[in-house]
Amino acid sequence: MTWELSGYQRALDAFEAVLDGVAPDGWAAPSPCAEWTAWDVAGHLIGGQHLIHALAMGQVPPEVGTDPGRFCGDDPSRSWRTARGECATALTETALQRPVPFGALGELPLHLFLGGHILELLIHSWDLAQATGQVARLDPDLVHHAFATAQVIAPTLRAEGRLGPPLTPPARADELTRLLAFLGRRA
Repeated sequence: MTWELSGYQRALDAFEAVLDGVAPDGWAAPSPCAEWTAWDVAGHLIGGQHLIHALAMGQVPPEVGTDPGRFCGDDPSRSWRTARGECATALTETALQRPVPFGALGELPLHLFLGGHILELLIHSWDLAQATGQVARLDPDLVHHAFATAQVIAPTLRAEGRLGPPLTPPARADELTRLLAFLGRRA
């Protein structure tokens, strides 16, 4: 069976576009993520590719929330491309069926985990863009998908203290602005 991963791939592409747009002097800029710089946000998503690779291989995944900048190496774009390529190679049919932990939801097949990971990719693409003075061009269909995911996982993340309270979005806000507010960010 072939799994539909085009949304996941488009979310990876969106992050890569923002990553490639970071100016050499932009890495130390503060991000919307408390205590993280642009460098840390990039490292978190690079680490996410290492995490998915490990899950696909049935290995213990690395911790990607602590000292995430360590995943950037000397060149975040090169580190990203290497990690993304290795991850893509590991996403075999067998790996995509492998059960992986998904917090309070228990275990899910890896292909469903990747669908949920779209939220992580989009939000941190936006975070990196905000930190570095860019505009993140996020696919509205993926934003819709990510918002649905956020509504499922936010209660657990809030209970664990990993997500702040939702904000009230402006009247007639677009879906991205509503998603950001739901996750405690101001557009």
